[in-house]
Amino acid sequence: MGQPWAVGTAEAAPARLPLVLTALWAAAVGLELAYVLVLGPGPPPLGPLARTLQVALAAFQLLNLLGNVGLFLRSDPSIRGVMLAGRGLGQGWAYCYQCQSQVPPRSGHCSACRICILRRDHHCRLLGRCVGFRNYRPFLCLLLHGAGVLLHASVLLGPALSALLRAHTPLHTAALLLLPWLMLLTGRVSLAQFALAFVTDTCVAGALLCGAGLLFHGMLLLRGQTTWEWARGQHAYDLGPCHNLQAALGPRWVLVWLWPFLASPLPGDGITFQTTADVGLMAS
Repeated sequence: MGQPWAVGTAEAAPARLPLVLTALWAAAVGLELAYVLVLGPGPPPLGPLARTLQVALAAFQLLNLLGNVGLFLRSDPSIRGVMLAGRGLGQGWAYCYQCQSQVPPRSGHCSACRICILRRDHHCRLLGRCVGFRNYRPFLCLLLHGAGVLLHASVLLGPALSALLRAHTPLHTAALLLLPWLMLLTGRVSLAQFALAFVTDTCVAGALLCGAGLLFHGMLLLRGQTTWEWARGQHAYDLGPCHNLQAALGPRWVLVWLWPFLASPLPGDGITFQTTADVGLMAS
């Protein structure tokens, strides 16, 4: 029969390489932004009140971004340490031969994490960890505040990039924006010009990617689906938009987007889930 619960109690450590690469890219964005603001053209011209509001917005975004990154990495979404003894008899339960354990509905084995994940959605390559029941909330907030931070950085880098582009022909400008590496390797731009164009490009692309991810997962959130269930057209856990939000974000789902450390306990345990059929039976 295998083990009734997952072996061990230690949390699954996220893969280090994706974290290192993501941290290096974030450091490059920060260094380029500091260089432009301190030694370059500086920030866009603003009045004292607008400047204060911009600094406050940047601090708010960074605190939320870093706080949600910490929560995402600290929350272990796997079945490790979860007591499953005597509970693997219901409909939808399965046996995982890799973990040698009964696993509840909506769980899935991740080959990268090498363990089953409760309410598995997908494996996040940038942070090296699966998105599941316990860390779905910080993941969603990461998408929101990640898009905001990258968009804000793009706006701050905009004047410097605009000044650089105005000094060249339209063809040179297009090549610098679309193929900055090629321009650097052929000696058409300096290293500083390449860094400005490359970092701005990645900030804009990252903001668009985070925004698209937020829209997609927002749709899943309102439907009560995981990515796996959406791909297969399954709607068994759709309890209605309001109940779906509470199931994934807790009772204070309206406020959790504003502060990562706000207490909003999840109503479930990641093992049993209320289904659409259950709601229909209670209504009747």
